[in-house]
Amino acid sequence: MEEVAGAPAPGAAPRPRRWRRWASRLVVAASVVFAAGTAVRLGGLETGALLVPLVSFTPYFALAAALTLVPAALLRSRAAVAILLAVCACLAWCVAPRAIASAEPAQGRPLRLLTANLNGGRGDAATIVGLVRSHDVDVLSLQELTYSERGRLKAAGLESLLPYQVTRPEVWGPEGSGLYARYPLRERTGLFRPVGHHMPVAEVSLPGGQAVEVVVVHPVAPVPSTVPEWHDGVATLPPAPASGPPRVLAGDFNATLDHAVLRDLLGTGYTDAAAATGEGLVPTWPMRRFPPLVAIDHVLTDGRAGAVAVRIHDVPGSDHRALFADLRVRP
Repeated sequence: MEEVAGAPAPGAAPRPRRWRRWASRLVVAASVVFAAGTAVRLGGLETGALLVPLVSFTPYFALAAALTLVPAALLRSRAAVAILLAVCACLAWCVAPRAIASAEPAQGRPLRLLTANLNGGRGDAATIVGLVRSHDVDVLSLQELTYSERGRLKAAGLESLLPYQVTRPEVWGPEGSGLYARYPLRERTGLFRPVGHHMPVAEVSLPGGQAVEVVVVHPVAPVPSTVPEWHDGVATLPPAPASGPPRVLAGDFNATLDHAVLRDLLGTGYTDAAAATGEGLVPTWPMRRFPPLVAIDHVLTDGRAGAVAVRIHDVPGSDHRALFADLRVRP
């Protein structure tokens, strides 16, 4: 019998199919890309207009790495499986705690805070006032506040619920901000030099004499022309204090918990209220053309305060969701 050219010899193992070889190479290449992305996240190496926005999607990156494990295992690619297992373990360590509530509930005096970005004054004023009323809010932090929106909030009854205010509105655009409270406010200056938009600071005088310092946070967005300004805007926010009134930072940080500059700020002693209550993976932006994808609105508390509950609400007209945090503050 003649031997067919190119056919395997009798008793020899069949050659791997060409598609399988290419699929194996592709899955190994993908695993290397996942490893490189994980190194960027772990090392805080994101810079520039490409990597800074991409790091915002770390939770989705982790999910994609886990899904890639399936073809890697089916193809029996040991290298890809080993790399992807390490990647998944590292990313799970980074991301998973945000979905797990703290085992120890916060203790202290209640302080109910709501923060909302009004999208250049387009956020529905009646919805904001309704949230203040339904959640019995004590402090309201607003970003992108305009003069006309301030008037609409007043007409909707905000000042009857929160009569004290420190506001820095603008005629239009994202620069304006404001702080409203149920209790007397005392504006503070000189705490830090805001980079970006208006970021007023005020002490809230709670009944019984206790004061809490609240900072309205709103650095610029990290678009290609403003990445350095965005970084400086987050980096110059005041660190968690060791003494004095407890401090709360509330607003649109334009950063997720995966950005190194925000992680550095948390490292000074702050806790993210949403992450502490198991809501840290709930996205808050964008809300107009796309479903919300990333969590860039935060409430941070220093070591003398914590959250017992966080709720996230849609606001018609805004591209952000509002974040309500039920806090407990210790003296």
